[in-house]
Parts: sequence; structure tokens; C-alpha cells
Amino acid sequence: MVFNNQKNYYEILGVSTDSTTAEIKTAYRKLARKYHPDINKNEDAIEKFKDITEAYETLSNPQKREQYNILKGYFKTQKTTTSSKKAEEEYKTNTSKSSHYSGENLKYQNTAADKKQETKKNKNSIIKILKYWSAKFKKNKREKENKKPQKGETINTDVTITPEEVITGSKRIIHILTTQTCPNCKGHKFINGGKCTKCNGTGETSIRKKITVTIPKGIKDGAKLRLKGEGGAGKNGGSSGDLYIKIKIETKTKINFDKLNIYYNVPISPFEAALGEEIKIPTFDGTIKLKLPPNTSSGQKFRIAKQGIKKNGKIGDLIITVSIEFSHDLSDDEIKLYKKLKNLSTEDVRKNLVNEN
Repeated sequence: MVFNNQKNYYEILGVSTDSTTAEIKTAYRKLARKYHPDINKNEDAIEKFKDITEAYETLSNPQKREQYNILKGYFKTQKTTTSSKKAEEEYKTNTSKSSHYSGENLKYQNTAADKKQETKKNKNSIIKILKYWSAKFKKNKREKENKKPQKGETINTDVTITPEEVITGSKRIIHILTTQTCPNCKGHKFINGGKCTKCNGTGETSIRKKITVTIPKGIKDGAKLRLKGEGGAGKNGGSSGDLYIKIKIETKTKINFDKLNIYYNVPISPFEAALGEEIKIPTFDGTIKLKLPPNTSSGQKFRIAKQGIKKNGKIGDLIITVSIEFSHDLSDDEIKLYKKLKNLSTEDVRKNLVNEN
């Protein structure tokens, strides 16, 4: 048995050195009830309970108590007998020599092998106690954390919109899968001692919600809209999570955006490019007219002021890029005219190309 020389077991239990075993047992029971970790939730309760248990295991055992008394010097010794100091030294060095103490019918004898075995047994006992109460403490802490109000989960989803919606704004109806507190067990997970059959003991169920989302004018690709409280349900009275909607703008279109400006690719016919015609361009709130100059080239840009996105009191421009496109279904008369143009044309349109040979 290894004693903690820094601790006074009698003071820990609140008894005197001449107390009976029955008095020691009564004192232990009283303190154990007071400091038991299942009852006392103070952080130092486990350590206090450990000291009480250690003191009781020593003083309730006559042999261990006798060894402890000699080690601490609680018995008076005669000059002809082994001194308490010598007994302490012999005990700490774990020698195999026998130590004898005689005084008022008290005898002490302990071998090194007995001490080693007793030490190992005591250490294992203390380790088991510490492991048990450590696991108990962690479990209680987890249960306490689980009872705290917890905010619901955040839900993320994507919505793809058209260029028209960027310019005019719109409303979208989206469907999301979220959670709610189980209506059967009210989030308690168990009913009548068994798992809730509706939520399988999770305390929540999945539901599909239909939500109307307002898409503001001029929203950018990749922007996120936050809908507070539209995410997963909270636990233990906690608030619901949020829903984040990431905006994606269709890319397979002839319309692009840069801040408040709208970029529009418009096809024109060869005769419109050559002669210079007034063309009508459909927009999202009507049509606009654009006068093309004669000999307009493919890729030429035209800026129309104040026809872009309106936002925060500012208005962008509409920038039109024209591209000359030919019909893939020409009539016989059109083919004849193109042949006539070919014979009349004298300009080499590839004269500015570099001859790589």
C-alpha cells in the first residue's frame, strides 16, 4: 500500500486518531453522499470524492491504518523499539527486511513483496475510480450540452436565372428539403421509454418547403441571397437556421453584363450592313431603333446611353455588337444576285493578310 504522505486522512474524514472503525465508516458515508459527483456538480467534487475514498480505504482497514499511523508518527515509541522515522525509511525503500514495532500490543510486519502487490492493487483501484468518474463527468457534460438551445442547420442551394430576370428582377418559387421538430415526440426522441417511431429517435423529421424568392434587379452572377430562418429547425428552443441561395446567370445567351451595362450581340443581314439600315432591337421592356451606317462591319459596336440596368438611382448603357450573318436557305434569285455582286466586286478583302510563305 502506498500512502500519500502529504494528506492527513483523519482530517479529510473529519475524525480523530482514536476514532473507532464504526465512527470512520459513519463519517465516510456522510461525506460520500455530500461529494458524490452524481449529486455534487462542482468541478472539484470528483477530486474531493477521490480523497474521501482513499482515506476511508486506508483507515477502515486495521492493517493499513496501523501502517499509516506508524508512517505518520501517530504512535509513541520506546527508545528500544524501531522508531517511526526508521519505519518510514524502510517502507519507502521497499526492502525485503521485516520491520517490527512493538508497543502496547501493536506489531508491524510487512515484506517488500507484500508492499509491491498492495501498491499495484491500490493503483489499479484508483485508476478504475478515476476512469469511471471521468467517463461519468464527460457523459454529464455531453448531456448538458445537448440540452442547450441549438440553432438549426444552414441550407445552401443554387438558382439559375435568365438575363431578363437580371434586368427586370423577378420572383422565383423554389423547393428545398429541410428539417422540423418531430411532431410526434416534440423533439424528445423517446416516447414511453422507447425510440420515437416517426423520427427513429433523432427528434426531427425531413420536410419539403416551397419558398418564394425575390430576385432583385441587377443581381450579379455568383451573388448570394440570405433568407433568415428558412433553414433547418432549431433544437431545444433554438432559432431556425438560414437559407442561402447562390445566383447563377445563364451563359448560353447573346446577352452579358458588366456592372450596370448590358452587352447585346445582334445579328444583321449583309444588305443591312452594306446599305445602312434602321433596325429594331427587342429589349426586355419594349423595342429600340438603331440606325446602322453604310458599310457596317461585323463586330462593330454601338453604345445606346441610359438603356442599361437601373439601380440605386444610376442607369447603365446598352452596348450592341453586330455580326453579319447569311441565310443558309438562299433562293435562286438571291444566288443570282450574289453572282452578279461577285462579278462587280473589285476589292480584295484579304489584301491585309500576311503571306506566311
